[in-house]
Amino acid sequence: MEQTNMAGGRREIHVAFVGNPNCGKTTLFNALTGSKLKVANWPGVTVEKKEGSAVYEDCNLTLIDTPGIYSLTCYTIEEKVTRQCVMDDDIEVIVNVVDASSLERNLYLTLQLLELGKPVVLALNMMDIVKERGMEIDLHRLPELLGGIPVVPVSAARRTGLEILLHAVVHHYEEGPSSHVVTYRQDIEEKIAKLEVVMQARFPDHASVRWHAIKLMEDDEDVWREHPVSVTDIVDRNYEKDIIQQKYQYIETIVKEVLFHKEKKAAFTEKIDSVLTHSFWGVPVFLMIMGLVFFLTFSVGDFLKGGFEVVLSFLSVEAETILNAVGCAGWMISLITDGIIAGVGGILTFIPNIVILFLALAILEDSGYMSRVAYVMDGIMGKAGLSGKAFLPMILGFGCTVPAIMATRALETEHDRRKTMLVTPFMSCSARLPIYVLFSDMFFPKHSVIAAFSMYVIGMLVAIAIALLMQKFEKGQQNDSLLIELPEYKRPNGRTIAIYVWAKLKDYLEKAGTVIFVASILIWFLLNFGFHGMVTDASDSFGAILGRWMVPLLKPAGLGMWQIGVALISGVSAKEVVVSSFAVLFGVINANSETGMKTIIAHINAQYPGFGPLNAYALMVFCLLYVPCMATIATIKKESGSWKFTGAMVVFQLLLAWVAAVLVYQIGSLFC
Repeated sequence: MEQTNMAGGRREIHVAFVGNPNCGKTTLFNALTGSKLKVANWPGVTVEKKEGSAVYEDCNLTLIDTPGIYSLTCYTIEEKVTRQCVMDDDIEVIVNVVDASSLERNLYLTLQLLELGKPVVLALNMMDIVKERGMEIDLHRLPELLGGIPVVPVSAARRTGLEILLHAVVHHYEEGPSSHVVTYRQDIEEKIAKLEVVMQARFPDHASVRWHAIKLMEDDEDVWREHPVSVTDIVDRNYEKDIIQQKYQYIETIVKEVLFHKEKKAAFTEKIDSVLTHSFWGVPVFLMIMGLVFFLTFSVGDFLKGGFEVVLSFLSVEAETILNAVGCAGWMISLITDGIIAGVGGILTFIPNIVILFLALAILEDSGYMSRVAYVMDGIMGKAGLSGKAFLPMILGFGCTVPAIMATRALETEHDRRKTMLVTPFMSCSARLPIYVLFSDMFFPKHSVIAAFSMYVIGMLVAIAIALLMQKFEKGQQNDSLLIELPEYKRPNGRTIAIYVWAKLKDYLEKAGTVIFVASILIWFLLNFGFHGMVTDASDSFGAILGRWMVPLLKPAGLGMWQIGVALISGVSAKEVVVSSFAVLFGVINANSETGMKTIIAHINAQYPGFGPLNAYALMVFCLLYVPCMATIATIKKESGSWKFTGAMVVFQLLLAWVAAVLVYQIGSLFC
């Protein structure tokens, strides 16, 4: 079993990290590997593969982070990837990361892993949370009930127990395979024993005979396909429910013997859930919570943005002074001040709003509330032909549509994945927030929070309505009920939230320094050059020519200005660019300042008299529903594997946005 690295004389051990979603597995993996991380895709699929390395004593450890799963019975792409990984002969040790505060949910996977016949080490994560909740775990009895495997208490967030975990991995590798601990009913055990004999005769070198025998009893399609054997005289029916039931009976025994003082915390969770997951009040409470999030995003964010405005104004004035002093050409001064600083700098003034939004979403996620939202939405999603699980990618869409589209991998069928990909972009990502902030503050100063929040509500309603409409035309499509265990509420971890917010802010800043930077220069060029070279009047520019082509299309929606056409086209690169485009289009250094907003309104009214709140609202609706950014389009193509599907989706969203904006403006005009 031992391998030797001939170059350095060290033993090589391949270790797979396996666990339920949200058990802290990836945090633990990152804590062990540090910067020694390699990211790729699993062969044949788009699921991300993370590999890292660690050294302990005379061993080089190759650590592999697998997608989170609840069971080795596979339905989704990610579940199949994890099962394939742990079954691979190259994997010599399995580290099963378990959320110590939710033992009952996590141990089902543990019992399945023990049946594989490979060394298993149990990393009991989040022990700090267990202590905070006043619970206790008997760390002597738990290993005994799990066949003597190492059980190592760790805290990935606080980086405790890491050295002990590596020690357990190396020494349990030397001891050899773990043994199963669940003994089933006598008739089931007899059938398993017979199947093991059949498997060994047909596949003599197979290492996980018992696990495969059990899977044959459960009528597992993948096992039947990969290891075809004749078992008709042994297996008379599907024993999956019997096996699952007896595993959970054993888990109940374990929990009763090793876990103490859980009742008080469980009662507290149930009390809160009686309101938050109520069949009627659950959805209104969710909308109220999201309304509070956007109230804070506007009220606190707008209060803080003043500092950014002062810095941006100072930079613009100083840059122009310095450039004039060194004798820069007029076009260069215009490019830097009117193009780059106005475009990129204007977007940076929205940082307070962005940070508060992500901070609120991170707190809701880390507290355990977001899984309740999926549970609450299950009934509504069911009517649309999807399970509540499909709402999880949609929730991620509030942050960024790219990871939201990638999260559709957790859905079980290609039909569900594509349907969810189609509706997820209607959820308002953070990139659209600057658009809502700018136009709400400009045209709805007294009701800006309501105007912006309505975009998020409309997005959810449109997504559900489209899914419902599709369901009407689908024949024979059945959605599975959502099976999800709701975790107990916990106090959000400050470090986890800080890492999440910083990662999102970093992405925003990188986008400002790359995509928005390039887009701002391109827009400046389009507005300052025409067929006869540099122009002094923007109406003679390439941008004006391009925008005028769109005016007849946008006029029925009350958006018949060539500047709006240019801004919408530029917004395909990144939605924030719509705002930076307005800054460049109207020569405003900071579109988000009071002076900047007044200047934009004056320019708009000069060219489009009567442009008011109704026109602005139609524009916000169009920006909400029209095509997502280029990064999202590329991700949809990658995840769906079809240019045809991606192209049809882009055309559909353009048409939907136009129809919705026209309806808003035309119907609104009847009452205004």
